[in-house]
Amino acid sequence: MTPTLACLRTLLALLFAALALPCLAADYPAPQEGTWIVRDFRFHSGEVLPELKLHYRTIGAPTGEPVLLMHGTGGNGSAFLTPAFAGELFGAGQPLDASRYFVILPDAVGHGGSSKPSDGLRTAFPRYNYDDMVDAQVRLLREHLGIKRLRLAIGNSMGGMEVWILAQKYPDYLDVAVPMASLPSEMSSRNWMLRRLITDSIRNDPDWMNGNYTRQPKSAQFATVFFGIATSGGDWSYANASTFVGCAAPR
Repeated sequence: MTPTLACLRTLLALLFAALALPCLAADYPAPQEGTWIVRDFRFHSGEVLPELKLHYRTIGAPTGEPVLLMHGTGGNGSAFLTPAFAGELFGAGQPLDASRYFVILPDAVGHGGSSKPSDGLRTAFPRYNYDDMVDAQVRLLREHLGIKRLRLAIGNSMGGMEVWILAQKYPDYLDVAVPMASLPSEMSSRNWMLRRLITDSIRNDPDWMNGNYTRQPKSAQFATVFFGIATSGGDWSYANASTFVGCAAPR
């Protein structure tokens, strides 16, 4: 066999292997996306938004046992659609086999395809908290998807805090709660100080313009790097600081 023919066969083998990988990883039904509008949604502050948009994804048939997955800060429901998560849970014979369960992955208020300040209202967007996120998601489940009771609710980080609140506010609405990377306790003083320093550094930047800026304030890049250094060492933040674009005004 000539070296050229051998190289060609090797390249073809690698190509076929690469094409086969997505098939192996996608051993569960393709996610379906949807958006539902809540009319006159009232936030905990008393503010009312005439139309609150809630975006979501589902996997499996609606007749399956309902499972709710809630994402972390700054993410959206697609964060769970990775080989390390979906590839290990949603396939045939796996813990959340999509042939048995109806998996729901909403984008929380302020995130992803759901309503958020950067849609146009900016700082005029109603002040929202975890309770508002949970209440909106419960309405999505009950009023739009027709879910009478959840078999399971899972969330990580911010999503984990939402699970705690869901279990406390709606104890008869779910069988099992699995909050991950979160604790039902008050924020530590150093954590609170860190976040306050970050938001104040942006608000005190003249380019902030009370949230009505036309270009990203330079302080947002500084705040991102500062947060990364204070938490995970800063490697990701340093590499991405020049391309960071905030999705929502600091609340």
